[in-house]
Amino acid sequence: MKVPVLIPRIFDYPHTYLSGKFDKLKPGSIVLVPFGRKKEIGVIWDKQEKTNKIFKLKNVLEKKSISLNENLIKFINWFSLYNLVPKGMVLKMCLGDESFFSKNSNFIDDTKIKKKNKFNLNPEQKRCLDDINGFGNKFNVTLLQGVTGSGKTIVYFEKIKQNLMQGKQSLVLLPEIFLTNQFEQRFEDYFGFKPSIWHSKITKKNKKIIWQNIVNNKIKLVVGARSSLFLPFKKLGLIVVDEEHDSSYKQDEGLRYNARDMAISRASIEDIPIILATSIPSLETYNNVKNKKYNSTKLKKRYKNFLLPSAEIVNLNLNKKNKNIWLDIKTLNLARKYLDSKQQVLFFLNRRGYAPFLICKKCGLKLVCPNCSVFLTFHKQLNKAMCHHCGHKSSIKQKCQKTDFNCEFQMYGPGVEKIFAELRQIFPDKVIKILSSDFLNKKKETINLLKDIENNKVNILVGTQLISKGFNFPNLNCIVVVDADFSGMGFDLRSTEKNIQLYNQLSGRAGRFSKKSLIIYQTFNPSDKTLSDILENNPEKFLEEESCLRKEKKLPPFSRLIAFIVESNNEKESFLEAQKIKKNLLLLKDIEVMGPVTSPIFKIKNKYRTRLLLRSQSNVLVQKKISRILKNLNISKKIKLTVDVDPLNFS
Repeated sequence: MKVPVLIPRIFDYPHTYLSGKFDKLKPGSIVLVPFGRKKEIGVIWDKQEKTNKIFKLKNVLEKKSISLNENLIKFINWFSLYNLVPKGMVLKMCLGDESFFSKNSNFIDDTKIKKKNKFNLNPEQKRCLDDINGFGNKFNVTLLQGVTGSGKTIVYFEKIKQNLMQGKQSLVLLPEIFLTNQFEQRFEDYFGFKPSIWHSKITKKNKKIIWQNIVNNKIKLVVGARSSLFLPFKKLGLIVVDEEHDSSYKQDEGLRYNARDMAISRASIEDIPIILATSIPSLETYNNVKNKKYNSTKLKKRYKNFLLPSAEIVNLNLNKKNKNIWLDIKTLNLARKYLDSKQQVLFFLNRRGYAPFLICKKCGLKLVCPNCSVFLTFHKQLNKAMCHHCGHKSSIKQKCQKTDFNCEFQMYGPGVEKIFAELRQIFPDKVIKILSSDFLNKKKETINLLKDIENNKVNILVGTQLISKGFNFPNLNCIVVVDADFSGMGFDLRSTEKNIQLYNQLSGRAGRFSKKSLIIYQTFNPSDKTLSDILENNPEKFLEEESCLRKEKKLPPFSRLIAFIVESNNEKESFLEAQKIKKNLLLLKDIEVMGPVTSPIFKIKNKYRTRLLLRSQSNVLVQKKISRILKNLNISKKIKLTVDVDPLNFS
């Protein structure tokens, strides 16, 4: 009997094999098949590929004891269609490593609820939980909105507990892997056992154990980053997307997709509820609530009625005299009051490294990446200039073009390392730590640092955007935004929305366990509209205004955007190929194609980049038509074409 087998490679269709001695091969069965000179793991698929070609068919070699369920196959098919990526590549995300199919791993089921501490829901939290339960256990999307520190996590913990007691599996998505350490502890404190953690840093051995025991329904709860969405759950009953607004859910390399949107799709296919938790929702989610596509419930007060921090603007035009010093005297005096009373202070700057760019004072040489059209960022801990796109590192010892000596570089703009250095000079007796991705490479070191912060062994923190997401520091009551200027936000139509969400999250790190807290904004432009919107602290008003603006300009969520990025070693070739693609796309009705234009970052990893942008109605699924066009395109092998559905990054 002929059977379709999808192989986890860059194929959009299953290959045809003979079942051989295996007479019970159903969609989802995992098999071993010959492929060329090798043997490959594949999955029996739901549809046969139609072809007029005649092949000599080969037999299935082996049937594995585990299989994928029907819903996961449906999800892979949908994911492939929506994001315009081959089915085989999506399947690869689901199957993981070949070692997963070897001998089953030993696993001790320790998922019995044995609550250690008493957590009592306040009236607001009980109301939200009742709302969520009232929406039922079939597919529905609920926005759980609450001010930072209101206890959203406890509400969905209670929903997870209900799900566990029914013997069902739960998935909690987090926007950053660094959050899993603290989340794991909070979960254990609440339930008495640890969840299974899934992200790119987990060892192969642990991934194998987790994967195998998710398939057989022994693991009941997974907390993970984007990739956990592809795990082969047997009895999934609930999905939670924490910080649903966070742009980190969008994967911009390799398989491009928005994990929040795909989580909603998977919940729909599984016919289960999904909770989107946030303090300020994305405009897409806000619009869906407004149009009654999603349910909504809200926490309006902080847990135990602690107040949000008050705000102070420090106008750098008035006091800042030294161009090389980035911390104003007024800022330091305000921060010192908190330090003197044994409270922690956070200095926030969303720039990695020491300085964003370097220019020689004498010859004017600018340190740029040889592979990408960007400046190199100087990292003091490495004593090298580094590209954040390709990873290229360069020595700062460069021959000056006007003297017989090395370049004398002037460093422009501060990064977190620069602020750290300033603070060490100003507060030599204080314990100061940097919290950014460059300094959190090892799990043990990260756990120890977080414990030191929680136990008040760290006085001053210097952090990037990472610190705004989900961390709870009991003694942090003062936050300094080093650079609150939003004028050059780049090529991002969502820049204002992201800033409102970011600084709302950031301010929420302070005063979670205290009645008095402060956030200080240093700025050269105190009248900036974005800063005013942040300080007004009225997200509904902002979302409504932004919604009207987007609707007027025919921007998402009131239209659908699909980006086409054409890359080539040859700049001219990239542009010509983009023109050819546009000509074919224009055959589609009711769409608008903008471009081609050279990408703002026109070269990455020695590839020249040209962009097209397709716009259509938001309620029309144009991907099927685009897919047919792309299949018929005769694209040169020298060209790399990337399709980005619902892009967030326009660089």
